[in-house]
Amino acid sequence: MKRYIILIGLILFVSNNLLAQKAMTKDKYNVLTPDEKRVIIEKGTEYPGTGEHLNNKTKGVYTCKQCNAELYRSDSKFESNCGWPSFDDEIDGAVKHITDADGRRTEIVCANCNGHLGHAFTGEGFTQKNTRHCVNSISLNFTPTEEIKKK
Repeated sequence: MKRYIILIGLILFVSNNLLAQKAMTKDKYNVLTPDEKRVIIEKGTEYPGTGEHLNNKTKGVYTCKQCNAELYRSDSKFESNCGWPSFDDEIDGAVKHITDADGRRTEIVCANCNGHLGHAFTGEGFTQKNTRHCVNSISLNFTPTEEIKKK
């Protein structure tokens, strides 16, 4: 009986995940403004020091502007004074690291929709994790912890 319940649970888990993946097709993504498309789709960059999330100190979760996938928790955000929001850790499996065409930098994209986020750097010594994800604010949405708790 116990094996039967576990098997049913596993089947439900797999089928729900397949349905969730199926529902998140390109035609279901959020509509982007021209500026958002320039950064997220065309791999552009917003002007340094101008992003809405740069100085955000509120606790919560940063999500992908294009597909709403959770990317970063606020406790991984830190001040790097580079002009863009910086994080030293992503939510497990949320961000893909791709070697840039120049071979020197590492591009970071949303693992769910491949939307451009920015670049990752290592060895700078800003935090114990020694990693800096330099992320365009325009690629992100933010949900405060209070709103998450209400859901």
